[in-house]
Amino acid sequence: MTIRVMLVDDQVLLRTGFRMVLAAQPDMEVVAEAGNGVEALDALRSAVVDVVLMDVRMPKLDGVEATRRICADPDAPKVLILTTFDLDEYAFSALKAGASGFMLKDVPPGELLAAIRAVHSGDAVVAPSTTRRLLDRFAPMLPSTGRQPQHKELGRLTDREREVMVLVAQGLSNGEIAARLVLSEATVKTHVGRILTKLGLRDRVQVVVLAYETGLVRAGGHG
Repeated sequence: MTIRVMLVDDQVLLRTGFRMVLAAQPDMEVVAEAGNGVEALDALRSAVVDVVLMDVRMPKLDGVEATRRICADPDAPKVLILTTFDLDEYAFSALKAGASGFMLKDVPPGELLAAIRAVHSGDAVVAPSTTRRLLDRFAPMLPSTGRQPQHKELGRLTDREREVMVLVAQGLSNGEIAARLVLSEATVKTHVGRILTKLGLRDRVQVVVLAYETGLVRAGGHG
């Protein structure tokens, strides 16, 4: 199965480099390119895309707003943000807008390819520790931080699912959660899947953001 990728970046040279890397992969194809968010939205009207590699700082329409508009469609492609800076308010905003993760632009090609495949398969590709650092830094921007959980759907979670959600938000991988709760990794994955379904979330990145927004987890990573 070929992963259809769209490259969105205002630097032509950068797009060319990414296109060469992707073209060498038997399971990937660059089906569209755009130099800004407006062009990206236009391209998606005619191209069938699985994963969008999205720059954040672009003219006309930045990557955050473009991501928000793309992810508003329930059948939207997955968006992987490319950023120059690790702890970047743009990356944080893009995660809130629905991106499945973000990578640094100078990431080794092998890691970028792995990230595209992971996003395509439904996984998030933000390292948990990086997600947590982002959220700890920008937690004051969240409207509900520090309050009791207000998201009504949280009440649908079982005690175990809520426990798993807190650990996901604290940056633990499925394997680490399994060890902490003395469960199998498969069981943890099932719990995460049920959390996503019950809360209407796309991936574990959104689980983390929601946990901070509702106050289920506070800055510093403590539930």
